[in-house]
Amino acid sequence: MSDTHTAGTAHGGAQDPDPTQIIEVDTVALDVDAGRDNQAVITYLAQRLVAAGRATDVEGLVTPAMAREAQSATGLPGGIAIPHCRAEAAQRASLAFARLSPKVDFGAKDAPADIVFLIAAPASGGSEHMKLLSSLARALVRPDFVAQLRSAKDAATIVELVQGVVSPAPAAPSAPAATTDAVTPPPVADTTAAERPTVVAITACPTGIAHTYMAADSLTYAAERADVDFVVETQGSSKTTPIDPAVIARAGAVIFATDVGVKGRERFAGKPVIESGTKRAINEPDVMISEAVAASKNPNAKKVGGSASTATDASSGSSELGWGVRTRQILLTGVSYMIPFVAAGGLLIALGFLFGGYEMALKPNGATDPLGATIALTNSLTNLPSGGFMQYLGGVFFEIGSLAFFFLVPALAGYIAFAIADRPGLAPGFTAGYIASVVGAGFIGGLVGGLIAGFVALWISRIPLPQWARGLMPVVIIPLLATLITGALMLMVLGRPLKWITTSLQDALSSMSGSSVIILGVILGLMMCFDLGGPVNKAAYAFAVQGLAIGGSADLRIMATVMCAGMVPPLAMALATTIRPKLFTEPERENGKAAWLLGASFISEGAIPFAAADPLRVIPSMMAGGAVTGALTMAFDVGLRAPHGGIFVFFAMTNVLGFLIALAAGTVVGAVLVVAAKQLRSKPVVATSATVAAQPVAA
Repeated sequence: MSDTHTAGTAHGGAQDPDPTQIIEVDTVALDVDAGRDNQAVITYLAQRLVAAGRATDVEGLVTPAMAREAQSATGLPGGIAIPHCRAEAAQRASLAFARLSPKVDFGAKDAPADIVFLIAAPASGGSEHMKLLSSLARALVRPDFVAQLRSAKDAATIVELVQGVVSPAPAAPSAPAATTDAVTPPPVADTTAAERPTVVAITACPTGIAHTYMAADSLTYAAERADVDFVVETQGSSKTTPIDPAVIARAGAVIFATDVGVKGRERFAGKPVIESGTKRAINEPDVMISEAVAASKNPNAKKVGGSASTATDASSGSSELGWGVRTRQILLTGVSYMIPFVAAGGLLIALGFLFGGYEMALKPNGATDPLGATIALTNSLTNLPSGGFMQYLGGVFFEIGSLAFFFLVPALAGYIAFAIADRPGLAPGFTAGYIASVVGAGFIGGLVGGLIAGFVALWISRIPLPQWARGLMPVVIIPLLATLITGALMLMVLGRPLKWITTSLQDALSSMSGSSVIILGVILGLMMCFDLGGPVNKAAYAFAVQGLAIGGSADLRIMATVMCAGMVPPLAMALATTIRPKLFTEPERENGKAAWLLGASFISEGAIPFAAADPLRVIPSMMAGGAVTGALTMAFDVGLRAPHGGIFVFFAMTNVLGFLIALAAGTVVGAVLVVAAKQLRSKPVVATSATVAAQPVAA
């Protein structure tokens, strides 16, 4: 291994009180063989930061940095990579730099990287630290800066180059002050201002450290080359300076180059929009600027709708967000808004059973309503039912829960339509969901009705109207016509076929027995543990909840299976960190302690930190445990009347012992498999200051 740097103390770790000094010669390595994959390189650079006293724990940097790599590759065009993280292990904002030989793949489309910066920010670092790190990210889009990094002869030159961009000399008094968060074009003469198109942009990435600012500057330089007035708002970790509303008003188009939701999206309502992730803005800035200018002149271009941060518009060739991603976002929006109704309504129904007994859901002879509804509506505190105060309380809880639970399908359909067409889609969407509930089309009817309502509302919104009528579109014309069209389709055409599909599915489930029930349990267990709260997990959960609303015995088994399997991942990881703690980092061991309660409460997301850090070992192990639990839960004929709560809703279960056996078996299987898988990996040796100092040094 060749490791060329200059030993010096001018920028030494513990003796460096200057918060702007984020790199030193001891954290620079030139022409070094740091390994064959991105984790090896990140580990090598983390070792340098620890040896320099800028961080306390190698794994404490590697784990969050690799989790960030799992979200999105940090390789950039031109042989550059910028792995980055925020971590408790980082003592202060720091950089480690390596010029690699051989190069290592960090996920860039064109080539592996030979220039790698590991950016480590303190978890509690202030905005000044973020500004220093973002300044480096912005410099990496300049070809001259990258060329100087490649030609530098020693580590001191690298330090000088980097410090020159993160902490430049003060500008001359006459120079205008630069802003970190809004990149504004220089003023132009009035004679040309009317001829120059104006484009505004938002850039944002999950960590808000690097890609946010690199995307902003790539677009800025591209706009300068295209002679376009350009203003960008960086929604990163540094303080955000919002774009002036006057600039937005005169802009011809907006670019959203984001990997997360846009804050204040409603400010751009009605503007032609080009959408992508930050990587496309970095890789193809000239194309995106060109697309934005073209959209500003196209009356049929895709536009920002209303005020919803989750709103999506029709796909076009100018966006990276394909229909697969958009469909997932639309459906997850509906499910996420539905879940609060499920949790509140379902748990209140379960409490009604606890206080009043399961007869709350039964209809007495000749009655049209369940006993709980009759008690709640006909009795009072001064006129208690025959069962006394507890039965009255049970009836009240049951009726409140039933009314809240009834909104499950309308909320699903309404917010699916909302995700497609923004606020104008709410009225037709909720109406379609209500019709689906009334005709018996259930969850499937809500999905179909919500999609129809959203796309009908979106289609109507694109009908060209005179200026005087446009103000009526979102509040009168779109809701009226979209509700009429969607409602008529649901009642006259789709309602009965969708009801038949729902009824047939429920009948098929009710007739299942023997091995077919166990296979269904295995499938549900695999789905619940596949993405830990993601689309597949939510699909299985929504399927179970819809069955719970019907209340058949098969549906109660499905709900029990889904909840029991969903508890396995956090409990299995908690058990694994307890029996073999040395296989896990200190942060993972702390997460393992919290995972006991999260798992017991049926919060599958408690295992996400482990899956993000090591998905290939953790996720298959969890799926195996979930499959075992799902099969056993079905085999033991466990039933559950509550949609959430974990061990805290035992009172709503049938065969509690079978539930506990299935849960314990899946937890043990998952924990044993993940421990076995982790024992097979070769863990990197954590370097100390002494080991780094002992490496060969060339002046």
